[in-house]
Formats: sequence, structure tokens, C-alpha cells
Amino acid sequence: MVKITIENLGKKELEVNNTGNTVLSCVQTHFVDWMHACGAKGRCTTCKFSVLSGNENLSEMTHAEMRYKAVNELKEGQRLACQARVMGDIIIRVPHEVKLPHLTYTD
Repeated sequence: MVKITIENLGKKELEVNNTGNTVLSCVQTHFVDWMHACGAKGRCTTCKFSVLSGNENLSEMTHAEMRYKAVNELKEGQRLACQARVMGDIIIRVPHEVKLPHLTYTD
């Protein structure tokens, strides 16, 4: 069992049975709304998140993520939820620029 904690969404904890799924897939399975404009294809950065803890428990950066990092669309410690696969416990945060207006964030 793996735990994803979304620190600025009321420290919401999601328990995930199947490791290897993307962060986006995991949060959607738990009915958490998460911005993703391109349909989870790695073609935008609207699903990005900041890793506070557990970066070693995520898959290696994909080609799409490296491309966005190279042009500074992904900052240090940020990943794309549609690309990063969960292998162990992580604590993440939703960056200000991709927050959804109907959710209450605890910043």
C-alpha cells in the first residue's frame, strides 16, 4: 500500500493499492479534481505538482518532462502528474498557477 499526501489540499491522504500508476490516475481514482488540459498526454504542464518528499519513489522523468524542464516550464522538484508513476509514499503540493478555483487549498 502506497500513500500520496497532498499537503496543501488539507493534507489529503490517498491510499493506492497499485504502484506504477501515474499520480494523475491515482488522484482521479480517489475522486480528487486535478487540472489536466491535454488529456494526460504530456503535452502541457497544467497537471504539474511539486514534490516535497519521496522523489525517490517516483519513476524517472519522461522525455516530455525533460523537454519542459529544459525550457523552465517545470522547475526543480516539479513533475507532471500524467507522467510520473508512483512506486512509494510521496508528499506533494499543487503549485499556485495550476490550482482549481472550486477547491480550497491550505496555503
